Amino acid sequence: MKKYFGETALLFNTLIWGGTFALIKNAFTDISPTLFVGIRFGLATLLIIPFIYPRLKLIDKQTLLAGSILGIFYFSGFAAQTIGLNLTTATKSGFITGTFVIFIPILQLIIERRKPKWFNLISIVLVLIGLVMLSSGGDNVFDFFKQLGSDFNLGDLLTLICALLFAFQVVYVDVFTKKYDYLPMVFVQLLITGIGGFILSFIFSFTSLEPIKFVLTSNLIFAILYTSIFASILATIIQLKYQKVVSPTKAGIIYSIEPIFAAVFAYFILSEKISNFGLIGCGLIFLGLIISEVFSSKDE
Repeated sequence: MKKYFGETALLFNTLIWGGTFALIKNAFTDISPTLFVGIRFGLATLLIIPFIYPRLKLIDKQTLLAGSILGIFYFSGFAAQTIGLNLTTATKSGFITGTFVIFIPILQLIIERRKPKWFNLISIVLVLIGLVMLSSGGDNVFDFFKQLGSDFNLGDLLTLICALLFAFQVVYVDVFTKKYDYLPMVFVQLLITGIGGFILSFIFSFTSLEPIKFVLTSNLIFAILYTSIFASILATIIQLKYQKVVSPTKAGIIYSIEPIFAAVFAYFILSEKISNFGLIGCGLIFLGLIISEVFSSKDE
């Protein structure tokens, strides 16, 4: 029962994360991307302090180190994704980021010495095919791969690095949450990501790579509050509290549902439509999740 509750909680996380894409896309008309990362996670860090202060007083060196490692992977992933998105298309960025589901079982085997189950590997293949179809933006997958391979650029490379960094974060969440108190690690992860965002924004502004832009609008305020409270505080707490009862590979498959929720929110907020080809891709992603769930239940 605890396993199923944990999987449901992680699925709820993908719903929260899926809602961020359309909101952030709107917000970037009023704020520079790296500054948004700094404000989002900086505010989240401040808001969570009153609720976990008693636990912070009990933090030890091991927990601080674990939270710092998670924070470095988390921030680096967001930074690589943000910079890469400015240098490549949203379609390619969405697909390449989704490839983190491949890296997770590989890293799990290397770091935790745990082999993925055969049904998880089948699920990963279905999820990847579904991601390609959902991200293609049209009715022909061959055109998407032709575009992906013909002009692979720095933005694509950074996004691929982002996928690897997020995979590291997912695996180390599994490692650390079984040893240490998760709430102090939530705080440290948020703190490092927020500080990193402000530092990167200053560096980019100083080197003229990204001029600081900040126009306070209702859309920006809502985006900051939603991403800070729900997508940063609540989602991070849920991930670190409940992922420990779910294998990293299974968690990655669950997280792959995020692009579907993102597409749904984009449809209602940005009026972006999903092609029939993309709908088939959504079906394959769900099929991959169902296969992993059914056979993992029988394997227990």
